[in-house]
Amino acid sequence: MDLEKRFERNNLKRIQVLNGAQLKYIAFISMLIDHANNALITPLLDGQGFLLHLSNLFSILGRIAFPIFVFFLVEGFFKTRSRKKYLATLLIFGVISEVPFDMFTSRVFFDPYWNNMMFTLALSLVTIWVVDILKDRIKNRPLWYFVSIMIVAIFAFLAMQLSLDYDYHAVIVAYLFYVFYDKPIIGAGLGYLSIIKELYSILGFGMTLTYNGQRGKQYKWFNYFFYPVHILILGLLRFYFNI
Repeated sequence: MDLEKRFERNNLKRIQVLNGAQLKYIAFISMLIDHANNALITPLLDGQGFLLHLSNLFSILGRIAFPIFVFFLVEGFFKTRSRKKYLATLLIFGVISEVPFDMFTSRVFFDPYWNNMMFTLALSLVTIWVVDILKDRIKNRPLWYFVSIMIVAIFAFLAMQLSLDYDYHAVIVAYLFYVFYDKPIIGAGLGYLSIIKELYSILGFGMTLTYNGQRGKQYKWFNYFFYPVHILILGLLRFYFNI
């Protein structure tokens, strides 16, 4: 281990206090707060007042989720026993989530112009998978970096054309977490800079640095079903209250 990596690892150990399960459930809570805000509070805003302050607070807390989910996508890429099954699961739950997502975001049953986060994560996974394959085949590192950036640009453009949630940002952040997998401070820092317009996402990027490498007690199917179930409930509430 070179001096730079040793220095980074020794400094990180002081704050690496959360396992994978704890971080994911923090991200779930953040996502729920953000989605509840977007579905049930934001449409009711009318000028100043308590609801506006509550909405702003919920929006800040909601910025925690995205960096953590992309971080664990990359973590899963390196640690899953089957990348094909991992990708298939994301795509299946993307299909399951699409109608609930459209109900939640647009109060319609199908909106082709905005597609859910599971598809975004699936495309990000494909991006780093292609980049990883080429890493083994292109021995010239500068050339590999150039080619990988071109690939990221292509997939980022594809994300925009497919109208994916978070569009090109997720592809870029996943690539940065992948490239700097052994240098998490740099990965998190550049990831934040790539989406700095979401100012408070620094909370989520910062929390990725608290990961201690342990999986923790997780419930696989809860992790996957939480997304479609909670947006389905929010979508039904939007229909019911005509929000």
